[in-house]
Amino acid sequence: MVRNEMFAYVDPSVKAQLIRDGKLIFLDEQGQKCPPSNGTAAFLSVVGPVPLPVMVGSERVIFRWYAWVRHSDLDRIEGVVQQVRHDGPRQLFALLTDHMAVNSILVLGAFDQAEAPLVRVHSNCLTGDVFGSMRCDCGPQLSGSLERIHEEGVGALVYMAGHEGRGIGLWAKAITYLLQDAGHDTYQANEKLGLPADSRDFGDAGRILRYFRGTKTAIRLLGNNPMKRQAMEQMGLEVREQAPLITGITPFNVRYLTSKREHGHIIPAEALAGVPSERPPKDP
Repeated sequence: MVRNEMFAYVDPSVKAQLIRDGKLIFLDEQGQKCPPSNGTAAFLSVVGPVPLPVMVGSERVIFRWYAWVRHSDLDRIEGVVQQVRHDGPRQLFALLTDHMAVNSILVLGAFDQAEAPLVRVHSNCLTGDVFGSMRCDCGPQLSGSLERIHEEGVGALVYMAGHEGRGIGLWAKAITYLLQDAGHDTYQANEKLGLPADSRDFGDAGRILRYFRGTKTAIRLLGNNPMKRQAMEQMGLEVREQAPLITGITPFNVRYLTSKREHGHIIPAEALAGVPSERPPKDP
């Protein structure tokens, strides 16, 4: 017998309570709040805030964490849940293997009141963010962004959960690493598998930022990727500055960063000059 408590996150009574408390809201495609009853207009579902103590350097900082997801993805999952409740646990496997990218935003300070707060839109990277891999600069960029936001006392970090390997997923990313070790650069490796060099969509990041900025639209974007700036501006945000985030350069990622620079990333040539390129040992 399947216990309904397993699916409390979509239980109608729990959902109604979250809506009453203002802890579950719905945004339309322009990043504007829409009423719960207007399901056709809902584009993103947002849960929060959750007070989240985070160690930034040697200090504990309390961010406001919100989780958010495409409303269409949540509807699909809820449909599976209803099927499980009706048909029993055999349908549970469909739920467990279904994929839903749940993104996050960490907000610090009076983000909706600041003139042009600092914003980092960060694509998830398991190997860099969690394992501390030196093959990319993602982990240092993540920690460095939180430090910069903390220093200013206001800002936001948007964490895009479905962006592993510039959108190709973790399995394919592992294969592209082997192709890179055989001589391909990071973009060629994606294309060798018949995958796009970069398939990420930053539109939802712009939508969530539009909501949390309230009546203001100006931000300062922290990062090197011009695609992110274009996406924010397409969503109606005014990017007053795109500040490069140059950190975590190692002999194991200088080739990777050089390729990114050649593809338009804002990475000064002098930051990479003099760093010898080294490939990871074949038999660690």
